[in-house]
Amino acid sequence: MVDERKRYLSLTPLSDIHALWKENFSCTPRTEMIPLIRACGRITAEALYSRLSAPARHLSAMDGIAVLSSDTAGATEQKPVRLRDAVPVNTGNLIPDGYNAVIMIEYVEEILDERGKGWIIREEVPPWQHIRPVGEDIAESEMVVPSHHIIRPQDIGALAAYGITEVPVFALRVTVIPTGDELVPFGSGVLPAPGQVIESNMLMAQAYLEQKHIEVHRTSIVPDDPDEIEDAVLSAINDSDMVVLSAGTSKGTKDYSARLLEELGSVLVHGISMKPGKPVIIGMIDQKPVICLPGYPVAAYTALREVIGSLLFAYGLSDAPGESEDGIIQARLTTTLPSDIGMTEFVLATVSNIHGNWIVQPQSRGSGVMMSMVRANAYIQIPSSTEGLSAGSIVPARLTVSHAQVSASILITGSHDPCLDILADIAAKQGILIHSSHVGSMGGLLSLRKDECHAAPMHLLDEQGEYNVSYLDKYCPGVRLMLVCIAKREQGVISRDGLTFSDIQSHTFLNRQKGSGTRILLDHLLKQEGIDSASIDGYDRELTTHLAVCLGIQSGSAEMGIGVYSAAKACNLSFVPIGYERYELVIREDLYKSDARIAQIVSLIQSPEFSAKLVELGGYDVSETGSIRYVGALG
Repeated sequence: MVDERKRYLSLTPLSDIHALWKENFSCTPRTEMIPLIRACGRITAEALYSRLSAPARHLSAMDGIAVLSSDTAGATEQKPVRLRDAVPVNTGNLIPDGYNAVIMIEYVEEILDERGKGWIIREEVPPWQHIRPVGEDIAESEMVVPSHHIIRPQDIGALAAYGITEVPVFALRVTVIPTGDELVPFGSGVLPAPGQVIESNMLMAQAYLEQKHIEVHRTSIVPDDPDEIEDAVLSAINDSDMVVLSAGTSKGTKDYSARLLEELGSVLVHGISMKPGKPVIIGMIDQKPVICLPGYPVAAYTALREVIGSLLFAYGLSDAPGESEDGIIQARLTTTLPSDIGMTEFVLATVSNIHGNWIVQPQSRGSGVMMSMVRANAYIQIPSSTEGLSAGSIVPARLTVSHAQVSASILITGSHDPCLDILADIAAKQGILIHSSHVGSMGGLLSLRKDECHAAPMHLLDEQGEYNVSYLDKYCPGVRLMLVCIAKREQGVISRDGLTFSDIQSHTFLNRQKGSGTRILLDHLLKQEGIDSASIDGYDRELTTHLAVCLGIQSGSAEMGIGVYSAAKACNLSFVPIGYERYELVIREDLYKSDARIAQIVSLIQSPEFSAKLVELGGYDVSETGSIRYVGALG
């Protein structure tokens, strides 16, 4: 076994990476000429100059008559002037030669008398009145956009109008190479066997680079064979400006990347003081950068953003990591985040606005938890000089989506149920983005008390058999709360073999986390039956969702658990009912009244569409879905 203490003898500070690019590589992108219509988002390699003047001739700016200014001299209301030499024009018409002003049609009286057709005017006009002169917009050979300019849709329109059909832009070609015997090709239709995974990291790398208009070639999967990996790398070096490999960054028996780079070129960095993403390798072959990403998806994503993003910035092809169009929001942190001094750590997070205050809620810090990348709309950087960040502190949250998307985000924190996914899908059609955090009913209640979520789903059973009310009275005294019934949902024993609650002491068990409503229900039932929790094999094994319990049973890591019918149904497991419980969404009444999004969420719960989907899911009594009861003093 490799000694973890010796694996990374010298970590490179993340802050040194940008200087490393400049010291070892030219960081000069190629230039290519592309059609204007394909240039949006690309960066100009040269200044672009107009090939013509706009307008190319004098144009009328109004509907009226074109006149010679001197012919209008002396015209007043008392002494109108009759013009015989004038030409009717409309807005945008060429001004005929010999004329230098336009009189608006509203100030002209057309006449026809014995002297022929003419026009009566009552005000003299200065030269060039209501005329767009040649080159008013731009003159031939005048610069339209400079070099290093990101071309926008409006630039496309202007450049086309000024006679430009092709654009010189900066270009970079990158080859990404997935490696590993455990990988199953994406899109093959083959589901991975135990120990295998669908190749996704290099697909993510390709998407990240192509979003920045980088040309990407993704190879087929290369097995863990040093000769085949070497052939793939050498071929990529010949055809590309940069090479990115997946995995092979640690020091396991099949991690060949560092040794390969040492043989073919040089290793500049093996390990960065960054978490996740520490095992990144940066090498050089033929003066070209070769970057090896970690295998864990969140670590690979972090390395893409912070390391490869830094290299693209050095090339002038991207913003610096941490910079975006929408930038940074200062937000209050909901949870303490300890961290190691000397290590720059990045934590994916969800940001939302509650009662006018920005709140940032961290996602799971696991490097293999891909859903944290999907759920996050921001991330937090913990500096290497600190031991972490404290709950309640104001921290900079770096957005990964637009500010508009963050403003549309709703935090629902508390008990998990599959029906929350249905609610989120319906809400998304209304432009409301629900972010659910599964911390159990008590966790949601405490977040609600601290005003760190918009709503908390819960099903907390007290000793009198009442749901939620006594807990809210105790933990949120004096706060006027709305309890919106999502449904009465059916809880039961989940297993592969039709086990019942009476089997709990003779079979392995999977439990829910402390503070969850299901855990409280279990403890209530154990007390009723006089069963000691210490007699249950697996009572201390805690999972955070009903589906996680079902998957554990499905995979054979335990024989039974307690959860909702819809989760058991989704995993094709046996379900023996225990009874129905009241599952409610708890909301501060003042937030319901002040935030139209929250009112819309309540309306969606009350909609026939939501009830119909719960019935289709199974295991829900919707007879009280959408009903509201209140707790606490009147606001």
